[in-house]
Amino acid sequence: SMRVGPAQLWPDVAPQWILNLPAGFEEFCYDVYKSFIFDNRYEMYVRGLGNTLLLTLMATLMGIVLGVVIAAALVTLRRQNSAALQIIRLPILVPHMVVAVFVVTLFSQTGLLSRLCCTAGLISNPAQFPQLLYTESFAGVILAYLWKEIPFVAYFVLALMASVKDTLGQAAENLGASPLRSFFHVTLPLTMPAVLNAYLIIFIFAFGGYELPALLGPTLPKALPIRAYLEFSSPDLLHRPYAMAANAVILMISCAMALLYFLFTRRLVKKLGGER
Repeated sequence: SMRVGPAQLWPDVAPQWILNLPAGFEEFCYDVYKSFIFDNRYEMYVRGLGNTLLLTLMATLMGIVLGVVIAAALVTLRRQNSAALQIIRLPILVPHMVVAVFVVTLFSQTGLLSRLCCTAGLISNPAQFPQLLYTESFAGVILAYLWKEIPFVAYFVLALMASVKDTLGQAAENLGASPLRSFFHVTLPLTMPAVLNAYLIIFIFAFGGYELPALLGPTLPKALPIRAYLEFSSPDLLHRPYAMAANAVILMISCAMALLYFLFTRRLVKKLGGER
């Protein structure tokens, strides 16, 4: 017996079915990627990519710094197993849709914070409150990401930081190092592998995220994941290649970040091993 595959049953659409290409495209081409820069889609894609990278870097760096600070405070106060840790877990469990509603309720110009400032006399009317949502600065999106990222980083690095602090960090203090010197020269460097792990996770998550930029971001330019979705869902099937190219760019940047993480982590581990 002879097995019949899709190419025999539907010879005209087999290339699209096999390669997941849209109608009218039977092989990979670079024209779609070139159009990111050289045609009128520059504003949509290049600016969207730049804003997405800026948004992701700012949210990730702020989340890493504040998360490490909270973890260090819990370790210093020896509260890593207290009720404070349970409170830190709660924001991680909240869905992003709920976080978006929370940010709108709290930080919009008609929100709770603006009304409190108006009542306190800091501003004369709620319209004077800074516009944080739906702007090109992506301030509202960053605030929403920080709601999830800060406790995630703190929870992610807390166990390793506490272990290092109670062993090698304590030994450094017994040998005469101040608590601050012990933290920056012993505890934090040895905790860096966990910090880098957390950085990679939240960077890739935020870079490919759709919900928060869609709900709290500006109308134009849109973040790259939103632009990819709009192109893919367009009634014109010739827009599908732009969506796939945008997704490919997101994938390539995420893979590049993973590669940099691997190289940097390996170098860091070798350096720490050599120092010991």
